[in-house]
Amino acid sequence: MPRQKVTFDNAQGQQLAGLMETPAEGSAIRSYALFAHCFTCGKDIAAASRISRALTKHGIAVFRFDFTGLGNSDGDFGNTNFSSNVDDLLAATAMMERDFKAPQLLIGHSLGGAAILSAVDRMPSIKALATIGAPATADHVQHLFTGSQSELEANGKAEVNIGGRKFNVQKQLLDDLRAHADVEHIGHLRRPLMVFHSPIDNIVSVDEAARIYKAAKHPKSFISLDHADHMLSKAADAEFVAQTLASWADRYLDEAPLDSDEAVQLTMSENVPALVKTLEHGEVLVTEKDQKFLRGLYTEDHHVLSDEPVSFGGRNLGPSPYDLLLMALGSCTSMTIRMYANHKKIPLEDINVRLKHERIHTDDCADCEGQSGKIERITRDIELKGDLTEAQRKRLIEIADRCPVHRTLENDLVVRTREQPWE
Repeated sequence: MPRQKVTFDNAQGQQLAGLMETPAEGSAIRSYALFAHCFTCGKDIAAASRISRALTKHGIAVFRFDFTGLGNSDGDFGNTNFSSNVDDLLAATAMMERDFKAPQLLIGHSLGGAAILSAVDRMPSIKALATIGAPATADHVQHLFTGSQSELEANGKAEVNIGGRKFNVQKQLLDDLRAHADVEHIGHLRRPLMVFHSPIDNIVSVDEAARIYKAAKHPKSFISLDHADHMLSKAADAEFVAQTLASWADRYLDEAPLDSDEAVQLTMSENVPALVKTLEHGEVLVTEKDQKFLRGLYTEDHHVLSDEPVSFGGRNLGPSPYDLLLMALGSCTSMTIRMYANHKKIPLEDINVRLKHERIHTDDCADCEGQSGKIERITRDIELKGDLTEAQRKRLIEIADRCPVHRTLENDLVVRTREQPWE
């Protein structure tokens, strides 16, 4: 499956190294996930790799990276702390939003789980999050420094042994961990939460999962990882987490977008070609493409899709009905101005028409004298490029109101609805 190496800068301008794992070539990316690994781990630990690969089979692209001072990322681990890890997560999210797509699923393993619980309130794109073998709060890892605590307090720094590896840390790390000892923020996640934990985890006790679950509000779920170790070193355990996570997150993530070829196939599926042949000049056909909002729109020679935004429950595969209405008025306006300018030999170089539809109260409308209550208003802003006199500009703006679609909308329009037998 495709892998892409990615680098990005953290808040201090240091370059962090990451890896974007995507579904098999030709498969649509349904949504993006961000994976935060354990305290001193790197992005390539077996658990992160296996879970990421398994999630890609469900159309979820997963980004994981080395925190500052770890793996291939720049910086000194000794100068980092829990807060800087949270900042790194926010930097990764900003990069994904800029270069790919904002993540919707947030996954945190071990201390990475505590980090995502602290960071998610600043990540508006996240729709669901999951912790794996995570402590409820960052201060849980203070026990790792028990043998070096006096040296840290006295000298401000010390060499510590974590998981068989030696790291130089500073007292600021200990102070920062102590500052993150409250579970109150877990009660304000405002997102669905899945908690994975093994009852035999000897690194982070399952009691920590109980603290997370108790502090969180519904919807929340707990999955016991029977017989699994903290690092999910067995492939079967990582696969189980990924399969369960993908199925659970399915109800919260956006549906997969279509590529251009799939969209064309969708517009011309079923019996549409035969129906299009029956259209007369000036007629359009609208067909249903799903049982939500997706619609196929046809003329004799053209076909497009209409939909609603994801925030409204659609798949955002085409303009909304009101978008199409504004497009019709805007294109007619632009054509009318151009035809007049060409006819009168006015040196008009280019035209931009920007439109907005809104429902307002008449008290807020300077052009609604004699009306009361709520009204609908379309604001049309026109930009004219060219060496034009003030008189020419004024005339072209007046001509905009002669647009046939404009006149239709402002006339006493009658829409007649009839039922026809299904063919």
